[in-house]
Amino acid sequence: MKTLGIDIGGSALKGAVVDTATGKLVSERFRIDTPDNLNPDEMAGAVEAMAENFSWKGPIGIGFPGVIQGSTIWTSANLHKKFIGCDGAALFGKATGSPVAMINDAAAAGAAEMHFGAGRGFMGKTLLLTLGTGVGSCFAFQGIVTPMELGHFPWGKQGKSAERYVAASVRERKDLSWKKWGGALGEYVGVLEKLLWPELIIIGGGVSADHEKFFKFIKPRAKLVPAEFFNNAGIVGAALWAAERK
Repeated sequence: MKTLGIDIGGSALKGAVVDTATGKLVSERFRIDTPDNLNPDEMAGAVEAMAENFSWKGPIGIGFPGVIQGSTIWTSANLHKKFIGCDGAALFGKATGSPVAMINDAAAAGAAEMHFGAGRGFMGKTLLLTLGTGVGSCFAFQGIVTPMELGHFPWGKQGKSAERYVAASVRERKDLSWKKWGGALGEYVGVLEKLLWPELIIIGGGVSADHEKFFKFIKPRAKLVPAEFFNNAGIVGAALWAAERK
């Protein structure tokens, strides 16, 4: 089955048509930059443009960086605050004329990695972190993915969200060395290990393509691997979620 997967991030949305039986992209990936903080109606317009790019009228899966319950968005740390309380499936479904299924973006990435990628066939405890504008997270046991919000774990003396210190965007914005940023990320991962005792840790997001530059500074107890889908995991997982809801 072919499904359109869309991954909404803090600075862009990315989409592609996915074969949900194999997890492979069957179209070129399309990206729409969103440098401005789009409100829900503006984001709906961008999602509509994404669907139009593929001349798409079938089911759409959308990964969103926030807490999703049913199809309602309850948090929006890195996007417009008017998304809070918004029915994402209704909003984006009206814009595209297609049935839409909503999922947390990191949970989408986790689903892709557990079904087809770095966690395929692993039945132990898996922690997946996606590093981008913020930090997305999910946990899996026996292949079942559970969304989490560990990027907002209180961190530092002021108790701010951990993603303010260890997101990939922080390294770029502050021009940190891989060693300094990787060391901070390593401290964060160490605390999560004490809390969750994962046996496998998967790091995703675009920065995972550079994992050789910072993995050596993390030093976890668990096995540490990069996501196999790199920055496409959210697209694949969102499409998989929509296909399973059809």
